[in-house]
Amino acid sequence: MILAVHYAEILSLHVGCVALSGSLFTFRGLLRINGSPLANHRALRILSYLIDTTLLVAAVLLTFILQQYPFVNGWLTAKVLLLVLYIGLGIVTLQRARTTRGRSLALIGALFTFAVIAAIAIRHHLHPG
Repeated sequence: MILAVHYAEILSLHVGCVALSGSLFTFRGLLRINGSPLANHRALRILSYLIDTTLLVAAVLLTFILQQYPFVNGWLTAKVLLLVLYIGLGIVTLQRARTTRGRSLALIGALFTFAVIAAIAIRHHLHPG
């Protein structure tokens, strides 16, 4: 497969986007907790969409290269299910929560979920199988 020769580059892109996505979400979440309208500024939202779309495309390419798929491989299934939780908590943090406490709890939950997703990926990378 032609993509396999680009595995290292795609993996680096994926990991870089993970770092950017998590950092930008944390920044926006903290802005939201502090009541700043900048948290949902159009430019930050568009940047977030671009980073997250690139992250998702790289992830899909990696699944094809590695031939490991969600709902077939347990570690990847866990990541996908936790990703759904992370997205939900992100929506609560940035849009739905009406109180500072609610936004703070959702942000903490989202960041914990993010860390678990990253830990699963690192563990799998260090100990495949």
